[in-house]
Amino acid sequence: MKFGIFYEHQLPRPWEDDSEHLLLQNALDQVELADKLGFDVVWEVEHHFLEEYSHSSAPEVFLAAASQRTKRIRLGHGIVQTPPPFNHPARVAERIATLDLVSNGRVEFGTGESSSVAELGGFGIDPFYKRDMWREGLEVAIRCMTETPFTGVDGKFVQMPPRNVVPKPMQKPHPPLWVACSRRDTILLAAQNGIGALTFAFIDPEEARQWVGDYHSTLADTCVPIGRSVNPNVACVTTFMCAPTEDEAVDRGLAGANFFGYSLAHYYVFGEHQPGVTDVWQEYQERRDRMGFSVDAAAVEQERLGAKIAADLGNGADVASGLRGAVGTPEQIREFLRRYEDAGVDQVIFVSQAGKNRHEHIMESLELFGREVLPEFMEREEKSAGERERRLAPVVEAAMARRVDDAPPLPSPDYAFAAMPRAVADKTGSTEIKDMLEKLAEDRAAGRRDPNAGILG
Repeated sequence: MKFGIFYEHQLPRPWEDDSEHLLLQNALDQVELADKLGFDVVWEVEHHFLEEYSHSSAPEVFLAAASQRTKRIRLGHGIVQTPPPFNHPARVAERIATLDLVSNGRVEFGTGESSSVAELGGFGIDPFYKRDMWREGLEVAIRCMTETPFTGVDGKFVQMPPRNVVPKPMQKPHPPLWVACSRRDTILLAAQNGIGALTFAFIDPEEARQWVGDYHSTLADTCVPIGRSVNPNVACVTTFMCAPTEDEAVDRGLAGANFFGYSLAHYYVFGEHQPGVTDVWQEYQERRDRMGFSVDAAAVEQERLGAKIAADLGNGADVASGLRGAVGTPEQIREFLRRYEDAGVDQVIFVSQAGKNRHEHIMESLELFGREVLPEFMEREEKSAGERERRLAPVVEAAMARRVDDAPPLPSPDYAFAAMPRAVADKTGSTEIKDMLEKLAEDRAAGRRDPNAGILG
């Protein structure tokens, strides 16, 4: 089983002038440390307008910076929003390919569609069409990365003439594809399309076992890859803080973990947000217990760790719940992760940059985990990777055989486009403009420059 770290770039109020700068610099320090310790992937989201919950609107910039401070850790978009009103697919292809080149082939291409009113409404996207937009945007982006030239598209959401989209990614045919999943139906969607499943549902290992089983049975039975390769992986996200004692881990990580859950629900479930005004952190302090994010409930000692905890606080109130996850001692976390491994999960992704969790505590947590827990899993992963690849090879081969390449041909075998002045000359039939352009081409080829050429010079 592999391990990743995950960033929303959370920034609860109140803010100082330097808060966002410090947030990003600290995150880069954490990624650099994770790379040295042997973590496999850093995942970075793309969100817009989600104050406090996520100040990560340009993940390609952050990941590019991380690429220059690391050597081996892979750089995961978790995720790129592929509906075209968010990101034109040609621009997605260009950014993914460039990041892959500057990182020497370390990109993981996670995709998604968003489900928040803040983002969908902000970009004028009708929620009814967002799944179709996700698919068309992803299909076109893949084609832009793999076709030379891209032969054009006349889709429902994207219209683009033939162009050769450059650069091309270092990984061939393209970086591994993933999709964000929060329910069983999106797990099945991932498998049907031959895409890795990034599960952001905070599920326990025992529930993950069912999701993994559903994913692999669907992959074997009905997968028709959306890309030019299959990425048969399931990753699970969990909150994380590792410390020498349980009390210390809880004190350092639990309030942040539960703010992560509360702020997520604020934008996606129950919140009403006034841009630039609403104080989500303050609301969390006032409402967390009754909204299902009780730090006291999650801190109750349990026989073993779970993604979510339900506990009777003994005060006559109803059972309260909260997020717990991998918040505990190295031994507690080791047992928790072994259960994910036994369930067949391919990667566990840790969320520790959450709420007001402190940078120095996150760094100490990563170091402790890297020293006392990670080596055991790394050793088993190295031994099992080849066997797993051999076991899945017939499934992947069968899935690729079901794939049909339905990219349209070029409009004509000699398709070309003319520079704007040349197009004007062709349209008007002006021999004068054509002669001038021919002379300009000859002069430029010879290194001569006409001082009277104006904008054509």
